[in-house]
Amino acid sequence: MHEGREVGLAKCRILIQTSAKCIRHIHRNQFPEAHSLLADAQRIATDARTALAPFPELYYAGFLHDAEKEMVEAAAVLAIIEERPYPSPLELGAGVMSYLNGMGEAASEVRRYCLDEMRRGNLPKAEAILQQMETIYDDLITFDFPDAMTGGLRRTCDALRAVIERTRSDLTATVSQQALVEELRATRIRLESSN
Repeated sequence: MHEGREVGLAKCRILIQTSAKCIRHIHRNQFPEAHSLLADAQRIATDARTALAPFPELYYAGFLHDAEKEMVEAAAVLAIIEERPYPSPLELGAGVMSYLNGMGEAASEVRRYCLDEMRRGNLPKAEAILQQMETIYDDLITFDFPDAMTGGLRRTCDALRAVIERTRSDLTATVSQQALVEELRATRIRLESSN
């Protein structure tokens, strides 16, 4: 059991690090590297589960849940940005609690990408990301069960709701500013042509 714990803990630490690297590559628009890291993360997660499976006391101790949650977050962020269907818990081999919380974390994490798209002037992409954030939130709040069953999902949803509201506010201000700039540009062109 001690050996299984040591192997499982080491694999979980590597899984968290690999998932974080995957997300960093997504934010840098380095998608081939992100896909490669996600595949690595899924292999590492399988190894961690294999090491811990003979010991239910360890398997459900929490550290595997946290590591799987990071992998789910990375996979979901990649799917949202690439506008692909979300991977299922079965595809990722993740537990239900890990999956639900990872999806909530992913919906918060894509705010950064959404803001980057706003700065680039790509408002349709930013709006599509915000819509995915809202869809995930709307689905997650239907899991109204005690925290012991959902691994703190209510807290994740509360944090996500605040992130969505800030993102909606930022996007609304950006759309208004862009409309104002376009109107000023059109007015300048009209004034120049009348002179």
